[in-house]
Amino acid sequence: QVHLVESGGGLVQPGGSLRLSCTAPRMIFSTFTMYNTDWYRQAPGKEREFIARATSSGSTNYADSVKGRFAITRNNSRKTVYLQMNSLKPEDTALYYCNLNHHSIQSDTHWGQGTQVTVSS
Repeated sequence: QVHLVESGGGLVQPGGSLRLSCTAPRMIFSTFTMYNTDWYRQAPGKEREFIARATSSGSTNYADSVKGRFAITRNNSRKTVYLQMNSLKPEDTALYYCNLNHHSIQSDTHWGQGTQVTVSS
């Protein structure tokens, strides 16, 4: 099991910004590059939903709900994936999880512990 460490969550006012980070400190660099890196979120009473992906080959894609407001990036040398969240809305309030999934082995997937984001005035 891959150990993932998430950080960056917190309380922010509507319209504000946060940057989440997810690091795999025990993973070697070359292994990290073989994984897609995703962000998901789960709001109270709702199912976990996909919000962004940065693939092992460098492409990105987003859920419609965050497109144009969130940006996912990754730094392979630091074994870290980031989620920059701008123009935050109360409906963005959720527990945010990072996920590493191997680009060719479907069963090889790992989750972080989650970091809480609360958007409220």
